[in-house]
Amino acid sequence: MSTTELLKGAAELFPDEVVTSAHVRHLDLPFGAGRFALITLDNGFDHTKPTTFGPQSLANLNTAIDQVEAEAAAGDIVGVGITGKPFIFAVGADLKGVELLKEHKDALAIGKGGHEVFKRLSGLAVPTFAYYNGAAMGGGVEVGLHCKYRTVSKALPAFSLPEVFLGLVPGWGGCTILPNLIGADKAVSVIIENSLNQNKQLKGQQVFDLGIADAIFEGADFLEQSLIWTANVLKGDIEVERPVIDRGEAWDQAVAKGRFIADSKVHGAAPAAYRALDIIAAAKNGDLQQGYDAEDKALADLIMGGELRAGIYAFNLVQKRGKRPAGAPDKNLARPVTKVGVVGAGLMASQLALLFLRRLEVPVVLTDIDQERVDKGVGYVHAEIEKLLGKGRINQDKANRLKALVSGVLDKAEGFSDADFVIEAVFEEIGVKQQVFAEVEAVAPAHAIFATNTSSLSVSEMASKLKNPERVVGFHFFNPVAVLPLLEIVRGEKTDDASLATAFAVAKKLKKTAVLTKDAPAFVVNRILTRFMGEIQNVIDEGTPVEVAEKAVEPLGLPMSPLVLLELVGPAIGLHVSETLNRAFPDRFTVSPNLAAVVKAGKRGFYVYDSGKPELDPEVAALLKQGDSVLTEEQVRDRVLDAVAQEIGLMLDEGVVAEAQDIDLCLITGAGWPFHLGGITPYLDREGVSERVNGKKFLAPGVASVPA
Repeated sequence: MSTTELLKGAAELFPDEVVTSAHVRHLDLPFGAGRFALITLDNGFDHTKPTTFGPQSLANLNTAIDQVEAEAAAGDIVGVGITGKPFIFAVGADLKGVELLKEHKDALAIGKGGHEVFKRLSGLAVPTFAYYNGAAMGGGVEVGLHCKYRTVSKALPAFSLPEVFLGLVPGWGGCTILPNLIGADKAVSVIIENSLNQNKQLKGQQVFDLGIADAIFEGADFLEQSLIWTANVLKGDIEVERPVIDRGEAWDQAVAKGRFIADSKVHGAAPAAYRALDIIAAAKNGDLQQGYDAEDKALADLIMGGELRAGIYAFNLVQKRGKRPAGAPDKNLARPVTKVGVVGAGLMASQLALLFLRRLEVPVVLTDIDQERVDKGVGYVHAEIEKLLGKGRINQDKANRLKALVSGVLDKAEGFSDADFVIEAVFEEIGVKQQVFAEVEAVAPAHAIFATNTSSLSVSEMASKLKNPERVVGFHFFNPVAVLPLLEIVRGEKTDDASLATAFAVAKKLKKTAVLTKDAPAFVVNRILTRFMGEIQNVIDEGTPVEVAEKAVEPLGLPMSPLVLLELVGPAIGLHVSETLNRAFPDRFTVSPNLAAVVKAGKRGFYVYDSGKPELDPEVAALLKQGDSVLTEEQVRDRVLDAVAQEIGLMLDEGVVAEAQDIDLCLITGAGWPFHLGGITPYLDREGVSERVNGKKFLAPGVASVPA
């Protein structure tokens, strides 16, 4: 079957493809180097819309290559270049179409179609050049790898092969060409390590330093400088030298390093990283076609698997649902926020003050019970601004301006009399928070919104003693505040639409992923994690060894084990939340006596790290009182997953969030649960847990799964 026929058949499977065009224009290179053909990838005038490759887009590029191939054969051109529209080179395959594929043969056709088109660039009779002028990901990176030479813009903001992150492999040459270009060790870093590190992006300078690009130029005149460089290469005035690739033991060591990284991140639970490493390992012999064939098969297998569907589902949650929160009121009801008050000056309050200051760039004032605490909070903010200045993230003028905007006072009347938005981050006790809001209500203007950063307490109860409870809203951040995107926005029983709309507007300016939740105990993330952790603690209390309980959930590929997570959260906080939920739901949430003993002893976690890896603290081991009921890893895993499935089902029945998708969005953005799980509900559906516990799946057929 010809490439044209292959792509024509595949195009029928992508009905909603945003088609990328491939325009060919000709120009005379400087210094009399000759006539040159430049292919520009474009999909419209909207320069914020990413350029992707679906079957029709690949067909358009194939047609452009037909033209330049004929010109090259006739001697009419001396070279061919490929670049993108301003700021965007190309960001890979059209995932909207990929998730619709139902048959293995159709998935295989997509892999082969990309290979057949891209390979033609390396087969032209004249040298080929890729000019990475903007964001390049996945297939956008790979089309450039098929060219003989590459340049990159210093202004390039994002460059990656993110496929493993989503549950695929770089399937259009990435796994095969990249290690043969820059060596296996660097390729493993790009394909495996960066991808599993929350899809870490490379900047233009890093792309050049890795040897992926042969030259780097400023963004302002990038294409002009690239063409001058091209002319010098074609004339022989510049000779591109590349290092000799070590195909011996170093290659094997790089693959072994990749397997160690994959094991530490996904614990064998997700196949994509391992399939990619198999292809990299085989690419050691330099046989490109053998590598392409392996990529095609891996791509097709993974497209038809649950991990990729969950990965796309998770990607769409973050990129679409996360930007258009379900249930958010009319944004036109939001009130302007020109000054922010923060009650408290501890670490969390200081982090919040810094975030509001950086994103809103309005006056921010902190208060606390004594001057020492206030000064420490303001000092923290100033120190963090100095760090940003030192890293070149802001200039001196902005640093001075931000410092001038933050202040601290003891008198709430002095600090909050003209504040539009006041958030509290004080001790997690309902009486303390009620007192704080009563004091704030007495001095703040009538339109001010009162937000609480509570992690588990009732927002409605907190507002119940105020004259105007309708302006209280939950605004629950996750630690570290600057890193985790999630913001649970909680609507109390009397919260009005204007207050809620203002909260969502502020969240958007803070660049947070906002999810609306009902005022229910512990809201979303902490409720699920506490049920999850509670079952782990229960089986330990009953007699299962700690290491067995921990290892039982490794197949989920979570970012850290349950007890390491408890250490990060803090045992005291974990105990407090479990006590809160135990009061609300005593039949399902227990309070672990062993955890209480650990907290009482002042221990900061279950582990010590003297050997460089976590080992059970002997002092904690001495505190543990266990029964004689010992479960296997499989039994522990089933029990934990059953508990989580039950809790999610109850939360959806209670209307804590609008849909299961919001549960998954919360876990991905607030707890770092991996994309390959799609959060949690696709995994529970795929493993049969949802039906076993609740009698039905959480998601409709075709959502995070292969369409029926």
